[in-house]
Amino acid sequence: MAKSLKLLLTENVDNLGIVGDVVNVRLGYARNFLLPRGLATQPSDELLASLAEKRKAAEKELAELRKQREGIIGKLDGVEITLTRACNDQGQLYGSVTQNDLAEALTGLGFPVRPREVRLPGTIKRIDNYDVHIRYESDLEATVKVYVVPDRELHVDERDEMEFDNEGNLIEKRPEKSHKGEKPDMGAKPQKGEKGDHAEPKSDKSERKTRKRDRGDE
Repeated sequence: MAKSLKLLLTENVDNLGIVGDVVNVRLGYARNFLLPRGLATQPSDELLASLAEKRKAAEKELAELRKQREGIIGKLDGVEITLTRACNDQGQLYGSVTQNDLAEALTGLGFPVRPREVRLPGTIKRIDNYDVHIRYESDLEATVKVYVVPDRELHVDERDEMEFDNEGNLIEKRPEKSHKGEKPDMGAKPQKGEKGDHAEPKSDKSERKTRKRDRGDE
């Protein structure tokens, strides 16, 4: 059984093609998405001819869109965004910053960006600064600076002692274990000739010797 199907696109489909393109797609994608939505059909010469004018309009629209995006990319590179988020005292966010959040923020600044065109460096879920890539096409990219700041003053000293991994998770520090075979330090041993804390006083020794001599005389 064939795993792919050749279809004629009757509408523009992101990351696939424009109207009038004949494409090979997976059977499941065709049956579950393209065909039910009227985005594609079985190809034929008659249909190709009927879509010719619609294809020209789509090509013109794409050319205008690319020109517009080229201008946006030139202005977008280096743009800075500040997002204020609730977090705990260690800077961990209650949630995370998403592609939707950044697309909305950029669009609000006059840079129309769709969520799928935002390329996150990883999960953003702590207070920090991030470089985020915006990619319209393989040759139309820009990098924006994102500052995620807390909605209140944090205990900075506590935050400085914390370490996080690349995903923003707190790294728990374990207490250092003593090496095998090492004994706990019980204090310096007395040197040769020195008396320990429980050394017997000289006066007590002399007194016992005197008593022994007295008993011998008796």
